Amino acid sequence: MKTKNFPKYLHYFSFISIGVLMAIGTLIKLVGFYDFSSDWFWFLAGIGLAVEGIISLIKQIKFDKKYRIIEKTEKLPEQ
Repeated sequence: MKTKNFPKYLHYFSFISIGVLMAIGTLIKLVGFYDFSSDWFWFLAGIGLAVEGIISLIKQIKFDKKYRIIEKTEKLPEQ
């Protein structure tokens, strides 16, 4: 992976990291190693959703800048 493309993939890396952290935390709680509040799980879920929303917003803005949607109204031929 090229270093100049790293910021482009940083969004995905953060989203994947949050997901892995949530999975590991849930596994630790299920196995019984440590019992922590489920509020932390929902906190991480909220951060994950925010990161996903930011990724989607950035992609949509880039798409809108690249492609302009022009609506064309056509009249039906008269019979």
